[in-house]
Amino acid sequence: MCLAIRALLFDIDGTLVDSNERHVDAWQEAFARVGERFDRAQIHDQIGKGTDMLVPALLPGLDDDAVTRLGEAHGAIFKERHLATVVPFAQAHALLRHVSQRGQKVVLASSASGGELDHYLDLLDARDLVAATTSGDDVEKTKPAPDIVGVALGKLAGVKPAETLMVGDTPYDVEAAAQCGVRTVAVRSGGFADEALTAAGAIAIYDDVAALLAGYEASPLGRSGEA
Repeated sequence: MCLAIRALLFDIDGTLVDSNERHVDAWQEAFARVGERFDRAQIHDQIGKGTDMLVPALLPGLDDDAVTRLGEAHGAIFKERHLATVVPFAQAHALLRHVSQRGQKVVLASSASGGELDHYLDLLDARDLVAATTSGDDVEKTKPAPDIVGVALGKLAGVKPAETLMVGDTPYDVEAAAQCGVRTVAVRSGGFADEALTAAGAIAIYDDVAALLAGYEASPLGRSGEA
């Protein structure tokens, strides 16, 4: 027996909106301000994590205050120079609307800041479609720690992890969800290789949310009961 999928947890950056490369730009500038240089690939490989996980992965040994300052610099640069240029991926709103109209709950579960998440709710025209949200501001540790997914599940009264799927673009989405007993359908739109997504445990991979919507009924998200 397969349980019906009653709720979908959506990552935002790289999944619903095309922002990953802009985050790379902002991180490069933030690191450069403290005399540190990383190529784009090094930073991109860490996108999907919040400051608390991303900075130590690239600069191990920094104290908490230094990590916080770098995160604040990145956030300010991203907001000032890049946030207004971020656009939704094609069919992102349509996918969220389709999920909601099927009676499945839509939850946004992102390592982004609360301010960015609020901006994206309007950008995606999703306020009336979303049952709950969780941001990096709500938790002690961001992805790939399970905190964000755990908080999101806690807002879904009566919905079991087995009745929930994550939709994300990074291995960190997959890992965070798995620690909470939630499986992940991955999208390639964030720029991560299939091998990395599969190794993390993704159960299916689609090019983007438009492809996922087009094949929704046959996808893991469209599962409606016994199989």
